[in-house]
Amino acid sequence: MKKTRTRRLGHALAALTLLVGTASATTAGTAAAATPPLQSIVPVPVSVQALDGVSYALTETTKIHTEAGSAPAKDVGEYLAGVLRRSTGFPLPVSDAAGTPADGVSLLLSGADAKVGDQGYQLNSTAGSVVLRANTADGLFAGVQTLRQLLPGKIESPTTQPGPWAVPGANILDYPRFGYRAAMLDVARHFHPVDTVKRYLDQLAQYKINHLHLHLADDQGWRIQIDSWPRLATYGGSTQVGGGPGGYYTKAQYTDLVNYAASRHITIIPEIDMPGHTNAAQASYAELNCNGVAPPLRTDIEVGYSSLCISKDITYKFVSDVIREIAELTPGPYFHIGGDEAAATSQPDYLKFIGKVLPIVAANGKQANGWHDIAKADLPANASPQFWGTTTSDAGVAKAVAKGSKVIMSPANKAYLDMKYNASTPIGLNWAGYIEVKDAYEWNPGAYLSGVGESAVRGVESPLWTETVVTPAHIDLLAFPRLAAHAELGWSPWSTHNWNAFRTRLGAQGPRWEAQSMNFYRSAQIPWDNGGTPGTCTLPAWDSGSVYTGGNTVSHNGHKWTAKWWTKGEEPGAGGDWGVWRDDGVC
Repeated sequence: MKKTRTRRLGHALAALTLLVGTASATTAGTAAAATPPLQSIVPVPVSVQALDGVSYALTETTKIHTEAGSAPAKDVGEYLAGVLRRSTGFPLPVSDAAGTPADGVSLLLSGADAKVGDQGYQLNSTAGSVVLRANTADGLFAGVQTLRQLLPGKIESPTTQPGPWAVPGANILDYPRFGYRAAMLDVARHFHPVDTVKRYLDQLAQYKINHLHLHLADDQGWRIQIDSWPRLATYGGSTQVGGGPGGYYTKAQYTDLVNYAASRHITIIPEIDMPGHTNAAQASYAELNCNGVAPPLRTDIEVGYSSLCISKDITYKFVSDVIREIAELTPGPYFHIGGDEAAATSQPDYLKFIGKVLPIVAANGKQANGWHDIAKADLPANASPQFWGTTTSDAGVAKAVAKGSKVIMSPANKAYLDMKYNASTPIGLNWAGYIEVKDAYEWNPGAYLSGVGESAVRGVESPLWTETVVTPAHIDLLAFPRLAAHAELGWSPWSTHNWNAFRTRLGAQGPRWEAQSMNFYRSAQIPWDNGGTPGTCTLPAWDSGSVYTGGNTVSHNGHKWTAKWWTKGEEPGAGGDWGVWRDDGVC
């Protein structure tokens, strides 16, 4: 092993010296040539057929046509125009279509291939027009996200950029693998205000994510106004992990988020975790405690110590009031009841509690989601356990599936966005291990859990817990690029799954994220697109009279190039390879 390591390191340094000597470099994880648009779509479509030598030019005279008489189609058209106007500076008027227009960009709710279903689309671009067809506005919206990726990355800029703006000629047929594709944002550990959540919704929409699960209450904070129990928000929401002011959403603010999400074709799923993870509620109301004494507010990140009092009638009035008030504000079909890490609740009490709460959810017109711990109870067929374990089997989940339940797949060692990429990641946790981009991509949601086949999977969800996540930049760093990997697992057919192809397509997203000022993690596993020719370097050429090498590092003109082993910090033999990295990520 030692000899192999020395030999490979020698090869890496030899290559490194050659790169500096010729004053040009293409480095794993940094500069790569611009990827052709039809080879850079994430999630990858079901079918893409290129029309060679054909492209449609978006110009200042381009019009956007939408299905006549369809307000939802018109809304999607206005959304598209809003995205494109900022960067192109073009007026892009939106008007009703008469038949199939021969020019411009058309969004039509007629004539789509039956295969697209309720969420898919077909896109046909020629020299004269771009035509998007779907059966629903959801499908049109998904197609718009693909259309964005067919244009240069600078189309995402908030300011006017120079063209040209060419859409390659193509016929694309596309529809999702799973109807449910979700992300979760924990706003309880650290409160994230409305504008931050809206920013995340915009990011999710680009990758065809159609649900946002909001973790609204936990030991460290209660984040939504409840009129019948006002101290939940005003007192229970008054702090967060590490101290600080915390915060909560008024009902008007929560409604604003629900409506904004709907405009991005995303359904909000509220979660109130219970019977554990309830210290903020118990601190707000002493009667929710078996001993009648309110505990102090907590700002640490411990888990498993809190529990509602299962034997008290007041507990179920509290639960009923909370579910009712939130359900009234939430038009989506789901209500998440949490149910995880209830170590302070005995098993009999836990089963009794879940048995009483499930009918309350149903009485308020919602289907229950819950962390997979709830599968210990008898679940109705429309309840979905959300698997968050680190194993590949769970008896309770298999039992629920046998009775008709569908599972939401969020294995912590694959899908948890709060896990660090590696030991050097500045924020995040690592209790479920490190998750690099390849780890996030290389698993099959439809065949991951024993006894849970593809037909029993509702979809994929990417949870982001926020013990260490305070700012939008923190969200960016942990969510991207891994969220895009999960989005492809949820949308694209398993037959298209290919890491090497995906990493190239993912690298092409870099210029888009840069244009959006996203603080994404530049994983060394990904050949990030530089938008131009391969690795052109403007540094001075090698000076043969200077000394550059020392160990595994070459230095030149104030910068250092280092040969490193890129895989979770593991030694050779555990997978991975040597690569070269410059201290500022250039060349």
